[in-house]
Amino acid sequence: MLHPSAPSEPLAALAALLRTQRRIAVTTHYNPDADAVGGALAWARMLGVGGHAVQVVLPNPAPGNLRWLPGYGAAIDHLTNQVQSEAAIAQAEVLFCLDFNRADRVHGLEQALRQAPVKVLIDHHRGPEDIFQVVFSDIGASSTCQMICDVIAGLGLADRVGKEVATCLYAGIMTDTGSFRFPSTTAHTHRVAAFLLERGAEPHLIHEAIMEDNTLDRLRLTGFALHERLQLLEGGQASVITLSTEDLERFHFVPGDTEGLVNYGLTVRGVRLAAFLAERKDGIKISLRSKGRLPVNELLAAHFQGGGHANAAGGRSTATLPETVERLLQVLPEFLERHPA
Repeated sequence: MLHPSAPSEPLAALAALLRTQRRIAVTTHYNPDADAVGGALAWARMLGVGGHAVQVVLPNPAPGNLRWLPGYGAAIDHLTNQVQSEAAIAQAEVLFCLDFNRADRVHGLEQALRQAPVKVLIDHHRGPEDIFQVVFSDIGASSTCQMICDVIAGLGLADRVGKEVATCLYAGIMTDTGSFRFPSTTAHTHRVAAFLLERGAEPHLIHEAIMEDNTLDRLRLTGFALHERLQLLEGGQASVITLSTEDLERFHFVPGDTEGLVNYGLTVRGVRLAAFLAERKDGIKISLRSKGRLPVNELLAAHFQGGGHANAAGGRSTATLPETVERLLQVLPEFLERHPA
């Protein structure tokens, strides 16, 4: 049995909310990853077992390698069905916000989110916005799915976790921990994973479905990015991959195709910081990864409207791709010097 570790005060508030049957919506951040999608589907299923009327609302569709997750077929997304998505949130008595902590992270759903009467946050990123009535925020947690497991245990519902829920939660934990290799992986993370295995999760099948499901275009885009667009900077301490709109269109890009691409740059011998910049319709998406005590979230917060974890963070820029790259090259030397290896 999983030992409860969620904080008692928000647990009590959540238990009180769920004591009577509610109309509930569950949402995640834009471009949802496995931690977001897996957490939303698992939590929605648990709430449904409790008799609540639940609708998962995603800001946009999940990548193709996540659409097999149990329950995904019942989810709706704002990009495909704007009216139904906004209505589901407007009609909800409680809105669960998973794996993000700022309203702007849901893009077109922001207004609907802000108007929700009761918002419950379950998230592991820094600096939550002060708009949530019940808050589970733990920057030390490996993933939102790990936190959901803790909430389930804290509510005394661990015995209700079935194979579908276990599969969704394991998918989120596995991916957000980099297959249990990132520093956020703790003994408790492994205990949660063991519990999910006991409840029916099958690691080899989950890993295969998510990590070994590539289109030919995605593989060719990866090869192009590494061969043509990867540069080493600052004496080999940093790597940068940039992809323009033209680059992405050449390989018929769909959301999810560049997921994990930034991590390749971090595997180059001597590299302490890896950057990935992709040109999108609404600006430049920036992803940074680092090794050791190199807080890339601080760099992004200071210069690129971003944040996240010390070793994994994201940001954005409304400048052009060349201008954004130039700005990164300007601030990178001082940042690396301030945080020596």
